[in-house]
Amino acid sequence: MNCPFCGGLDSKVIDSRASEEGNSIRRRRECLFCQKRFTTYERIEEAPLIVVKKDGRREPFDRAKVLGGLVKACEKRPVTYGTLEKMVDSVERELRNRMEQEVTSSVVGELIMAGLKKIDEVAYVRFASVYRQFKDLEDLMLELQSLIGK
Repeated sequence: MNCPFCGGLDSKVIDSRASEEGNSIRRRRECLFCQKRFTTYERIEEAPLIVVKKDGRREPFDRAKVLGGLVKACEKRPVTYGTLEKMVDSVERELRNRMEQEVTSSVVGELIMAGLKKIDEVAYVRFASVYRQFKDLEDLMLELQSLIGK
């Protein structure tokens, strides 16, 4: 592991802890050259999960892309970044539990919307308006009515 400060190749592990979800290990390291400390995370390398887009293109599942979309949907909403990270973990876990190497983007989108609906309804509507590509105000109103149960 290269030191992010001096580029040194030797470091010692000072502390190791499992993450809350148990899917990674956090390690505190100290560089043996410059004595500065840094954190690394160790995760299990899993088989790639491929998302099949609406136009037929295939691309790897990208946690950062999902998280970025959630951050935009939750802008100026009382939702913590940690909550969004947990949601992405949950979506990815659900997709991997299906034991399929390929999933459609619609499955990913529906899982994200289901999670957002539980966390913040305004963020859910924001995400749904982009994901479902509402054509007009009527489409939006139908979604809002289903949300409030009318």
